[in-house]
Amino acid sequence: MTTQVPAATHCPSTITLIARDIKLAHSVFALPFAVLGAFMVAPRHESGGVNWSRMVGLLTLVLVCMVAARTWAMVVNRLADRDIDAANPRTKGRVFASGALPTKAGLATLAACAALFLAVCALFGVFFGNWWPAILGAPVLAWIAFYSFTKRFTWLCHIFLGGALAASPLAAAIAVGGIDVLSNPALWLLAGMVLLWVAGFDAIYALQDLDFDRQAGLNSIPARFGWRRANTLSRIMHAGAIACLVSVLIVEPMFGVIFGVGVAAAVALLVYEHMVLTRRGAAGIPMAFFTLNGMVSVLLGITGLIDVLV
Repeated sequence: MTTQVPAATHCPSTITLIARDIKLAHSVFALPFAVLGAFMVAPRHESGGVNWSRMVGLLTLVLVCMVAARTWAMVVNRLADRDIDAANPRTKGRVFASGALPTKAGLATLAACAALFLAVCALFGVFFGNWWPAILGAPVLAWIAFYSFTKRFTWLCHIFLGGALAASPLAAAIAVGGIDVLSNPALWLLAGMVLLWVAGFDAIYALQDLDFDRQAGLNSIPARFGWRRANTLSRIMHAGAIACLVSVLIVEPMFGVIFGVGVAAAVALLVYEHMVLTRRGAAGIPMAFFTLNGMVSVLLGITGLIDVLV
């Protein structure tokens, strides 16, 4: 007679639960612009080619910083909003809102992410003589965390989210080339594009919670202005993002025909995004928010890199 041993119950780890909750795939919105910003100021040989022996190390540190910073910002958001999320039918399943993870696990994650980010920022100084990332590391963490609290007092919260992601090309460029790279207007125009583009599609995303935000006393463009005007403001912000993008193409000599094709494709995708929302209403939000905007960032990142490197 044999005794059956019960099958072990699979328990996802804290890291797995958090990674699933903060949607790592959404890194596609900022990462291509950080990489593009880094390569716009990449160290070069006298012949003009990228100094890959130096750039590989710099880019590795930039990517680690991006992962740590985004995880920090998203876990701050989930912890700060856990009571709000618990009351919202759309978000009540999030790990801290549902109680799947205790608050102390989130705080431990925040401490680990902040320590990793600041340590890697210091490595830019140790290995490459650039101490600006170490100097600016803590302010950057504070800035990207601030968005999570803004919907409590202003409908401009979407602009703050855009500003958090807009820091990515600037921060990456400073990490690679030092503070002097900020004299390049193309970097500021690229950051302006990211700010307005993200704010515009975040206003679309917030349409899902229009009624809940009003009932809970939270601020957002949809809660303040309603569905129709929120769509109009989103279009205006995206028109501004397009203007910034075209300006980048004009003022930065390293960009040419290939990036121009990427810009044209991005404009077409943004126009289509608003057509989808107009035709399908709330049912079109998932496609308008993630799919089309993910394509915008990837297209711009790839075509920009090709022009910079070729």
